[in-house]
Order: sequence, then C-alpha cells, then structure tokens
Amino acid sequence: MEKEQDINSPESSIDENKNEAKEPDSNSENESQNKEQLIEKSPEEKILELEDKVARTFAEMENQRRRFEKEKEEAFEYGGFSFAREALNLIDNLERSKQTLESDETLKDSKALKKLLEHLDIINKDLISIFAKNNIKPIESLNKKLDPNFHQAMMEIEDDQNEPGTIIKEIQKGFTIKDRLLRPSLVGVSKKKENKENESKKDEENNEN
Repeated sequence: MEKEQDINSPESSIDENKNEAKEPDSNSENESQNKEQLIEKSPEEKILELEDKVARTFAEMENQRRRFEKEKEEAFEYGGFSFAREALNLIDNLERSKQTLESDETLKDSKALKKLLEHLDIINKDLISIFAKNNIKPIESLNKKLDPNFHQAMMEIEDDQNEPGTIIKEIQKGFTIKDRLLRPSLVGVSKKKENKENESKKDEENNEN
C-alpha cells in the first residue's frame, strides 16, 4: 500500500509535468535557430540567388530551343529524303516516254509529236524547278571526270576525242539534296580505242603459235 501511495503521490505528478514542460523548450529553440538563419540572409544575397536561378532557367530554355531547331532541320532533311528519291521516278518516266515517242516510226516528223514533246519538256523543266526550290539539284555529268562520290560507271565507250575516264554518256541523271547524294548518276565513260592493226597482228601471232 505504501508503494502505491508513492506512485500516486503529488510529487511524482510534479516531476512528470516538469519533464513534459522541457520538450517544447527544445522545439522552440530549433524554431528560433531557423528564424535566425532566415534573418541572416541580406536582401543583396537574395537578389544574387534569384539572378542565379533566372540565369540557369534561361540557359536551359536556350538549350531546349537549339535542340528543337536541330531536330526540326534533321526531320526536314531526312524526312523528305525518301519522298524526294521516289519523286525522281517522275523525271525518269518522262524521259522514257520521250524516247519511246521519238523512236516510233508512225509518229516521226509529225506535228502532233512535236507538240507532245514540247509539253513533256515543259513538265520536265517545271519538275526540275520545283526540286531546285527544295534544294534537290541535278548532278552535272557530261564531259566531266568520273567521280565515284557522284557517278556510277555502267559502261566503257571507245573514244579518242576525250581522255579516258571522261563521262560521254548519261544513262540516268543523278541528284543531290542539300550537300548529300540523293542518287548517283549512271554514266558511260570513255576509253582509248584499240588499234585494229595491233589486234590483227595479235590474232596472227596466236594462230601461228
């Protein structure tokens, strides 16, 4: 019974109240320290912090803008690449149609053929003009030296008037888009004529052997 009275005694309740009173003192101290830290920053320091944040934000926005511009240019360049290459078939088909009509014996030297060829030439020029406005340009090949970066040799033609390796026939016109190759020109290049006398001598020597 005496122990129970000691536990429930007013002295023990006073001690508990003292302990409880101590806890808010520590919280109040932390709050006061935080307030002091906030108060310590001067207006100039706050301005400098804001300027730094603004500068960082502006730099990020500028980087995003440049990245977007680059992606847009690449999308325009590469996105239209396959379409442009397919569109070149129109020029090829016009050229084939023109050759077919010119070789038709029933239409030769007729007024209808001349008018039709004139219209085909106009359409061809319009297509070339539209391509040029979109940075798609034909490759100059005839009388040029063979360049593997732009030309693809399909045949060799005997010719003494030009140096060997000179393009003297254009089978299919090549094109570039901006500074890149869209498709190479298919060409025929010149080579030296073989001397028929030398060939006959070689044949005779081979026959004797």
